[in-house]
Amino acid sequence: MMYDTHAHLICDDWTTYPPRPLRPDMPPPPRTDYTVTAEALVQMMDAAQVDTACVVQRGHLYGYDNSYIIEAGRRFPDRLLPVVIMDTQDPATPAVFSELVKHQGVRGIRMANVRPAHLDTAWLSSPTAMQVWKTCADLGAPVALIIFQNQAPWVLPLLRYIAKLYPALPILIDHVGIAWGASLPEIAWGREAGIEVTMPPGPDFGIADTVGIFDDTPNVYFKFTEINVERMQEGGVDTAPVVRRLVDRFGPERLVWGSDVGQSLKWPFADKVRHAIESAALLTAQESALYLHDNAARIYGKR
Repeated sequence: MMYDTHAHLICDDWTTYPPRPLRPDMPPPPRTDYTVTAEALVQMMDAAQVDTACVVQRGHLYGYDNSYIIEAGRRFPDRLLPVVIMDTQDPATPAVFSELVKHQGVRGIRMANVRPAHLDTAWLSSPTAMQVWKTCADLGAPVALIIFQNQAPWVLPLLRYIAKLYPALPILIDHVGIAWGASLPEIAWGREAGIEVTMPPGPDFGIADTVGIFDDTPNVYFKFTEINVERMQEGGVDTAPVVRRLVDRFGPERLVWGSDVGQSLKWPFADKVRHAIESAALLTAQESALYLHDNAARIYGKR
């Protein structure tokens, strides 16, 4: 069985759950994009032997309105664990998030810069944001972050500092946090700013020069997702040596898998699962079990 740490839900009922993007100038995805309802995801999980999934709020579509993923977790409490997106600059967020964790089945939070084309670290480390970090640490609620490449030189050191402040708090970097985890919009933003996102070559694949600073922060984990697979396939890079390198660098206890279903649209869910298994081809059976299931179960738990 496998544990998906990064699944996005898209409801087919746009009346009850209308688009509410993170910014007024952010158009929602067209409704012609395929939906991933809670029921559909559970069916796909059953067919692919995935027993648990973190349903991560899709901010581009629903913004801070986490009601659909919370309702999905309520209807499938043994299978779907909500990971919400909230405004880290809102002083009310710590209390609201604490209530969601204690009484609404929410398992974690995802932090993101809502204007990723611009350098801004307030979302991560302002006094208001630090109160969110403290709340997460007090609750033991994991924090996931998406880090865009134009901001990585500033954000990664800040994140290392915060990870040391809260050494018992699990922190997950989405898409591993380096160039071959960049989304297509991010690649476009980079080009506009004169930054070309490329796949660094092996044997290190750019790990040492970027996320290598987290060697001494064992509470920081790396989420290998289908976005990574897409960028590597485009660059003609086999995923298995990259995953092997991550495990060799950080140990087998610090890597988890996420399908990115509902966002990465290139392959169906069954293919995403197959890609994950293929990426573990150079791991031992024990390392593979940790990567594909056990680490995530330890971080997020199971109901």
